[in-house]
Amino acid sequence: MSAHPQTPTTTISAAWSLWALLLGVGLLMLGNGLQGSLLGVRAAEESFGNTVTGLVMSAYFVGFLAGSTLTPRKLRQVGHIRVFAALASLTSVAILVHVLFIDPWVWAVMRLVTGFAYAGLYVVTESWLNGHAGNHLRGRLLAFYMVISYLGMGGGQLLLNAADPGGIVLFLIVSIVMSLALVPILLSYTPQPDTGTTETMSLRRLYRLAPMGTLGCLLTGITNGSVFGMGAVFATGSGLAVDQVAAFMGAFVFGGALLQWPLGKLSDKADRRMVIVVVAALATALSLAGLLLESGDALALTLLGVLLGGTTLTLYSLLLACANDGLTSSQTVAASSSLVLALGIGAILGPLTTGLLMDAIGPDGFLWDLALIHAALTLFGGYCLIRQPIADDEEPGHYVAVPAGTAPLGATWVEEAASEPTQLEFELSDPSSEATPSGASG
Repeated sequence: MSAHPQTPTTTISAAWSLWALLLGVGLLMLGNGLQGSLLGVRAAEESFGNTVTGLVMSAYFVGFLAGSTLTPRKLRQVGHIRVFAALASLTSVAILVHVLFIDPWVWAVMRLVTGFAYAGLYVVTESWLNGHAGNHLRGRLLAFYMVISYLGMGGGQLLLNAADPGGIVLFLIVSIVMSLALVPILLSYTPQPDTGTTETMSLRRLYRLAPMGTLGCLLTGITNGSVFGMGAVFATGSGLAVDQVAAFMGAFVFGGALLQWPLGKLSDKADRRMVIVVVAALATALSLAGLLLESGDALALTLLGVLLGGTTLTLYSLLLACANDGLTSSQTVAASSSLVLALGIGAILGPLTTGLLMDAIGPDGFLWDLALIHAALTLFGGYCLIRQPIADDEEPGHYVAVPAGTAPLGATWVEEAASEPTQLEFELSDPSSEATPSGASG
């Protein structure tokens, strides 16, 4: 496969050159959105029980952590397209096993496999996107990717009404959609980033290179885990009916999709870290304002969902772009793995912290959790801006997309941990303690 002739100069040209990847991601998220709701409903019909169902669903995140750390090795060995196809095939098979064996243990294993596959798919997609566009386009391209992801997830929720969850039709639909996601990327030319010279990148090293992006992804994982894990519980506890709960959660996703593009474009024009700080501060204020709403006010809570979704769910793409702004093209694959790992750790902590607060103070614990996490991100972002301001004459870097290499390299995260201290604590060290590439600002 020959190298792509030139670096994209506009968002449209960048997105068009990766149309097959973006279409595949949209279909995968459509299937993911449907299966998440489908498995929850079917587990209730099969009388698994809340505790067992919770354990089954949590297996997804165990697989998620494994997938985020093991995928980069295969990316170096066989390239992005083959890894994408293999992982998407795993998701297609896993959902069919659910309906063949109605057993909690089997479902837990399949959720682990699904989590492994989706974490790997996120690493593939995000490293692909980051390696394809320079800093001047990265925010908008990642925003475009997130809009497609949210629309796919939202559409998947609507497909739940296409057939009876107690039958096999919806499971087949998920498998068909997952399989179709492979067709565009396998039958079209899609330029791949270079993985032949990929560097290793532990979470600790990435924090030193891009402190705000790394810690920010962890904190955003907490808020996203809280929203998707406990948002419906909060809405129910606030006195909303089932259809109103669905509207509230839909409003979150709609708000995130609505503001992805303008915020991504703004972050490409201004200091990306300042945009993140402002958005996080707005999310903090909105969360606190939600405490003043009356319980059962469906309209006000739905509007709050739109506004919170527009701030909370847009931060991940901004932080991804922020972290990659200061990295070289050889660092993006391993960096994507570590960032997805940070997101996964946060996603596990999110429902747990929110659940503890809600047990202690009631449904308002959901909003307090969002407020506290976003306030922490705001303060840390301000710290990063003070400690490492951007020079007035600093220019964003540019990346050139070239085909993937085939030289096998060693494991990433685990190998480097052997040569570094094993603890991964987020020490608030001076970001300049390790030499960073020109233009580092993440």
